[in-house]
Amino acid sequence: MFSDLPLLDKSALFELLTQRFPTQDKKLSHIPDPSLLQDATKAAKRVALAIQEKKKITVVGDYDVDGVSSTAIMVDFFRQIPYPLEVIIPNRFNDGYGVSPSVLERIDTDLIITVDNGITAIEAAKICKERAIDLIITDHHTPAQTLPDAYAIIDPKLSTCQYPFKDICGAEVAWLLLALLKKELQLTIDMKQFLDILAIAIIADVMPLVDINRTLVIEGLKVLATSKRPASIIIRDFLNKSTLSAEDIAFNIAPRINSAGRLEDASIALEFFTATSVHEAYKQFELLGKLNELRKTTEAECTKDAIESANDTHAIIIVAQEEWHEGVVGIVAARLVEYFGKPSIVLSCKDGMAKGSARSIGDVNIYELIKENESYLTKFGGHKMAAGLGLLEEHIDAFRVAMNETASKLSADDFLPKDSIAGVLSCEDIDSELLDMLESFEPFGEANLRPKFLLKNAEIISIKLMGSDKSHSRIEIKQFPHARKNIELIAFRTVFEMPENRKITCSYTISKNEFNNKISPQLLINKIY
Repeated sequence: MFSDLPLLDKSALFELLTQRFPTQDKKLSHIPDPSLLQDATKAAKRVALAIQEKKKITVVGDYDVDGVSSTAIMVDFFRQIPYPLEVIIPNRFNDGYGVSPSVLERIDTDLIITVDNGITAIEAAKICKERAIDLIITDHHTPAQTLPDAYAIIDPKLSTCQYPFKDICGAEVAWLLLALLKKELQLTIDMKQFLDILAIAIIADVMPLVDINRTLVIEGLKVLATSKRPASIIIRDFLNKSTLSAEDIAFNIAPRINSAGRLEDASIALEFFTATSVHEAYKQFELLGKLNELRKTTEAECTKDAIESANDTHAIIIVAQEEWHEGVVGIVAARLVEYFGKPSIVLSCKDGMAKGSARSIGDVNIYELIKENESYLTKFGGHKMAAGLGLLEEHIDAFRVAMNETASKLSADDFLPKDSIAGVLSCEDIDSELLDMLESFEPFGEANLRPKFLLKNAEIISIKLMGSDKSHSRIEIKQFPHARKNIELIAFRTVFEMPENRKITCSYTISKNEFNNKISPQLLINKIY
């Protein structure tokens, strides 16, 4: 199974990681001109005119981290003009997704700007037309055949859009539009000040960390480390590290911010980002922490049920149940992908309707798969690796059959996960020099994954359980019989028992552990074989 993996030393690993970046890193000044985004200049002129004529402007956001971040950047920018702005983030449970007819019932305005949503809002665009509201859509999701009849549509994925880098998140689209608005209004606002929130959005929305995304995250993490924004001060205090990484955001910050929209209302997360005092930001962050704990419990229960009800002979796992918590179905779908190694769709049913989320693996484009079977659906949207959908409960079985039928035409290679193992590294090479080298290739994330290494048949010296509930394992091993030093591996959320042969084969990653101002390598188990 692992016979073809290379033996790596530091220089071989350096070569391997360098190949990921065929071109030099871009500087902020290299970010393509925002006016290359279709309709962006037209939209900026329209917003500038509304401000000059003192018209009412409303921003409609979305309840995930990207949507909340996009909205927060808008709020902060308009505060600095200063100009009043009405802000609505739809509630997942009462409003559904995006700028919908039900959301429009609450809005009395002259101009609506959507952020991180709107590309499928055909009905809402029609209502805006009838009510003489100009609608500016800013989104990054894949457009359908028919586009909303809006005043302007800014989406890099439009086939006619000339913007050279397509894989940007909703917050980036909003930020680029604001850069053009700044120019129209001849303001002196520094666009770099928003990079702390922008970096969080790029990481949380799992954008590929290459090209301009890599640049914006590198610079954004620097801004996050020094920003006087109350939310950024709280994040720094919470993480308590000298340098912040993309993984700190992905694992410790994004889930907290997401939990508000998943379980209650995203306005809590928006108030955290836009808080004007550290006290206010702290209060919201505490609330997000409590919601995140509740999210973990809800998600664990739902995942257990979903695994039990799944048919693992199917190429696409599709599970549905009454009253599963709508806010966690996306995470549960991701857990099923991890567990079964297959694309998964999790649906929550209520009153004859099913709503849910899809997550993918490898090269399987889940959006295209769903699109081929959209005749069964009432709505859907998303991109290659993740999508949202709705259908009548009575159509679930037929949809499951159809999806698996479509998936049977794909190559088996499409289903292979992208988390390949770099090679076998001698434990003698794991030192502070290696940590520095790995750090030079950060930020790690989508399309630039932290390298994984293999330990094969390593001898287990001891196993200790850690954590308040003893749910994590610390495993001391000797890699080779002749190894001079033993090393420790940590397996989070795993109670590992001593196997009979006292051996372990696993993949692991190496990261920096900071404790009491002392820095050391930390080896985290990725998968036990």
